[in-house]
Amino acid sequence: MTRFRPCIDLHSGQVKQIVGGTLRDNSSDLITNHVSTLPAKHFATLYKDRNLTGAHVIMLGPGNEEAAEEALKAWPQSLQVGGGINEANAKKWIDKGAEKVIITSYLFPEARFSLERLKAVLRALDGDKDKLVIDLSCRRQGDIWVVAINKWQTLSDLNLNEDSIKSLEPFCSEFLIHAADNEGLQRGIDEELVQKLGLWCTIPVTYAGGGRSLDDLETVKRISQGRVDLTIGSALDVFGGEGVKFEDCISWNQQQ
Repeated sequence: MTRFRPCIDLHSGQVKQIVGGTLRDNSSDLITNHVSTLPAKHFATLYKDRNLTGAHVIMLGPGNEEAAEEALKAWPQSLQVGGGINEANAKKWIDKGAEKVIITSYLFPEARFSLERLKAVLRALDGDKDKLVIDLSCRRQGDIWVVAINKWQTLSDLNLNEDSIKSLEPFCSEFLIHAADNEGLQRGIDEELVQKLGLWCTIPVTYAGGGRSLDDLETVKRISQGRVDLTIGSALDVFGGEGVKFEDCISWNQQQ
C-alpha cells in the first residue's frame, strides 16, 4: 500500500532541498529551496521517533559523508544511503549502519549501463539483494523516460520502461526514482510515470519529484493501485515548505 517516505538530502554537509535540474558541478548554478539549520541526525531521530521506515539519505556530491554517518548513528539499520556508492564502499556503508545502499551513476560508466558493475556491487554485499536499491532517476524525453546520471545532468543509454525494470528486479530489493525534471519545483508529480511504475514494478518502488500537497499521496495511491510510495521534500513544513505538514503525512500513513 502506498505510503509517505521521508528523505534527507545532503549537499556540502548540510540538509537542503534543491531544484534537481540545477544540480551541477558549478555551485553557482544551484537553486536551493531550503537550507536547514538542523543537522542530518536531527531528521534521522525525527523519523525514528515516528517510525518512518524506508527513508533515504542522499549525498549530493562531496563533503557529506560525516553528516550521513551521524544520521546512521541516530537510527542504525533503518536508513538507506545513496550518493557515490560503488563496489568498493557499498559494504562499508552497510557496516556503518545503513539498512540498504542506493546505487546510481556507478552503474553507467561513460553513460552506458554495465551489468558487470551491478553484479560486482551485489557481490560486495555478499549477494544479498535485500541490501541494494537501484536508483533509476530519469528525465523525460518526449513520450519516454531516460535514466539520468551525474547529478541528473547526463542521459544514459537506458530507457526507463517495463523491459528495463524487469531485467533489473532480480538484482535489488527496491527502486528509487526521482523525476528530475519535477524535483524541487513543487509543480505536481509526473502522474503518467507514477502510473507506469505501478504497472511495471513487482518490488517496492519510491517516486520523488514535484509532490506539493497531501492530495498527491491520494493520487499516487489511486493511479498506482497502491504500488508506489511517495517522497515529499521541498513542500514539507520541516524543510521550510508550506504545502504539506509533516504530521499530516504521518497521520495519512497511519490511516492506510
